[in-house]
Amino acid sequence: MGMPLGDFIRAKRDSIQPESLGLPDRGRRRSPGLRRLDLAARAGISVEYLTRMEQGRDRNPSVPVLNALADALGLDPSERDHLRYLAKITGGACTAGTRPAPARRDVRPSVLETLRLLEPAIAVVTNRLGDVLAHTSGYESLTSGTGLLDADPPNLTRYVFTDPRARSFFADWSDIADEQAFDLWLGPSVENAEWLTAELAPLAGPEFTRRLNRHLVPRRGVLRLNHPDGPELRLNRETLDLSSDAQQLVVFLPADERTARAVDGLRHRSHGRLRAIS
Repeated sequence: MGMPLGDFIRAKRDSIQPESLGLPDRGRRRSPGLRRLDLAARAGISVEYLTRMEQGRDRNPSVPVLNALADALGLDPSERDHLRYLAKITGGACTAGTRPAPARRDVRPSVLETLRLLEPAIAVVTNRLGDVLAHTSGYESLTSGTGLLDADPPNLTRYVFTDPRARSFFADWSDIADEQAFDLWLGPSVENAEWLTAELAPLAGPEFTRRLNRHLVPRRGVLRLNHPDGPELRLNRETLDLSSDAQQLVVFLPADERTARAVDGLRHRSHGRLRAIS
């Protein structure tokens, strides 16, 4: 999966216009954004050291260096967390107790019972690779006719990047694609890397690889869906992180009265039930 720490620093540097930081125009540049020279000066480190970090030749920056880079790049709290996380996995600092686990595909009975209690709400359990592991009847009615649950097993990440219907279903497809690519960084492991390299990347192509390597931290706003039956849906998402399982439980809530009525109509047309997928 490349050199994640260096890729992230370089991507953020390229996204910053020097004028926004009050820096002088230094004339024609070979690449967009902030020069290494300017970032190094703002962070109080040498250009040579910054170059080694971006090229993956220095994989163990100190905490003060990371904090200085975060300040110099103007990172928000989510981006700072991601910078620290990438430093850990790049330097191999994750211990057995903190290293992200391989993507589990079995769901604990207590989590399944939670889904049953949520019926007929819209809820789904996924792992870090986007595998849809269990869902309520409400989720099935929400996705009916979209093809999302057609695969065996269904996988949200693969669907977003390889199924043409995803671009119609997700009104803000580009934002969702960024979310799915970013979430893969939350669970890098040998098993996950093999799946990405051997299965997903060849199918998804450069569109996926570009998004994966630019490390854009998603904002995760209101989810807008174009349901095949006609209604436009706006949903808020509440996520429960099941960190010990490397999974998450997501509940979708109508963001307005129009969506609530549409969701209620979809439920009445559906006869699905809670489903766990192994």
